[in-house]
Amino acid sequence: MKKLIFAFFFILLSTQFSAQESLIDTVFIDNQFSKASKTAKISNLNSEKILQNATSLSDLLRFQSNIYIKENGRGATSSPSFRGTTASQTAFVWNGININSIFLGQGDINNINPLSYENVGIKYGGGSVIYGSGAIGGSIHLNNALDFNRGFSGTLFSEYGSYKTLNTLLKASFSNEKVSFNFNINHSESDNYFEVPEKQYINRNGEYHNTSFNLGTAYKINPNNEFYWQSQIYDSDQHYPVFSENQTKTKYQVQTFRSLAGWKLHSGNFRNNLKLAYLEDNFQYFNDIDKPKTSGGTGKQYIVKNDLDFLVSKISSFNLITEYQYNEAEGFGSGIRNPKRNAASFSLLYRNQQTEKFYWELGAKQELVEDYKSPFLFSASAKYLAKSWYQTSINISRNFRAPTFNDLYWKPGGNPELKPENSIQAEMSHRFIYRNFVLGLTPYYMHITDNIVWMQGTSFWSPENISKVDGYGLETDLSFEKQFGKHQVRSKISYSYTKSVDLETKRQLMYVPFHRINFNTDYHYGWLGIFVQAFYNGKTYTDTDEKNFLQDYLVISAGFNLNFLKHCNIGIRVNNITNQVYQSVGNYFMPKRNYAINIKFNL
Repeated sequence: MKKLIFAFFFILLSTQFSAQESLIDTVFIDNQFSKASKTAKISNLNSEKILQNATSLSDLLRFQSNIYIKENGRGATSSPSFRGTTASQTAFVWNGININSIFLGQGDINNINPLSYENVGIKYGGGSVIYGSGAIGGSIHLNNALDFNRGFSGTLFSEYGSYKTLNTLLKASFSNEKVSFNFNINHSESDNYFEVPEKQYINRNGEYHNTSFNLGTAYKINPNNEFYWQSQIYDSDQHYPVFSENQTKTKYQVQTFRSLAGWKLHSGNFRNNLKLAYLEDNFQYFNDIDKPKTSGGTGKQYIVKNDLDFLVSKISSFNLITEYQYNEAEGFGSGIRNPKRNAASFSLLYRNQQTEKFYWELGAKQELVEDYKSPFLFSASAKYLAKSWYQTSINISRNFRAPTFNDLYWKPGGNPELKPENSIQAEMSHRFIYRNFVLGLTPYYMHITDNIVWMQGTSFWSPENISKVDGYGLETDLSFEKQFGKHQVRSKISYSYTKSVDLETKRQLMYVPFHRINFNTDYHYGWLGIFVQAFYNGKTYTDTDEKNFLQDYLVISAGFNLNFLKHCNIGIRVNNITNQVYQSVGNYFMPKRNYAINIKFNL
């Protein structure tokens, strides 16, 4: 392992000192995301969409994407399902760094506040060559921005809604030719007490609150060298709903610290981005809110990541991504003591813009990890602009999910002999343009082996590599955008068909709806803005026998914004306009019609 670490740092340092002069522009911390958009299916949710769904990242994703969100009650534990995969087969990426929990291998969407970010990106399909473990079904990208020559700007946003729900954001930024500075602080809280009389359901003990502080800065030494730093502190308290007053109330607390420092060097044919990151996650679970914690843990990750682009010619480049991680953890009440892990990875990508109409790339990756043997990964993709009105792209890749500390070391039951989950997948996208309309069609296929499943033994549960899954489906979207005079209209409707089958039982996986539809439209005229957003979930099984299921449902929300004052915007939103009774996880019903009003000041 020492030889491995030495080799890694030798490669990393050699990329720094072999550079020559060139020119640097704006800092983009996750520079790989824009490159992936050339062939992969990508969605970008900007600050306008985020503020329309300020309550939670769960709301933002369920209204603005094809992802199915499994939420155990409003504001409680929530996880995504990309293309029929599990939550642990989704990568969460913060400014280019994979932040999936080293204990669980996934992220809780309701412990990520969307107000902390200028942009939330969604990449559909595998991406383990670049983003590592968990990037099987897709990845969710949490992006902060640092710009130059923008002067001073500030935003104060405050929203108050039903169930004593409050969401606030204070944001300020300043930049000139040399310096960029950006910070925001946001807070969300809710009593979250509501009733669904038709189902005799009361959301007891559903309160939550969270606060996040984000600070970013960059300094341009000269046209060729640039340093940047981004950090985040997050603290939350979630109470889990109970079904009766006599049931013991529980809660979950999380404290997160993330810090990322980087050096960008552009010179001649070399472009290099060196990142140093420290991630710390603390969590505590209380099976009785009035008593001390019953379980918890602390996970720490030290990461060095280097991204070197070498331009072979005007049309082609090699991209070498090297990464070293040291992970350590300390568990409480889980039997996990002090596991440690060294890991290094080497990714090599070749990109070629053969002509203005044809682009292709190849990628390969190998990880070297102490705890298990990691598979060799690869990717291949291409895009072809056949006509001005039609283009097509294809993606083929092998991806994986590593066993987590819980999988390996939980006592009793952890299995240190586990192998990583493997996935082979392919997709082919088609894009048609006619006047103001754009139609996209993406069929895909995915085969997953060595799925890690926790099985009940004679005296305890233990994980094993047992199941195989075939997933296939079709994603379509039709968008329309037009401006005429002072009128501007943007609309999009998406449909996805998802089949995700356990090859042993020949049945659909739990919590994977066959059909899903999203609809969004925005209209602007002068000082008036109106938006409507809706999603439909089809029949969804809640067990492995296909006996119990959630009925299909349609949820519609709408709102308007008044911007008749120069620096002030007032908004009103009505959620679940039709008073739909629905649940995304069995027995946990979501709110019926509710309201929110907000005000935003721009400086």
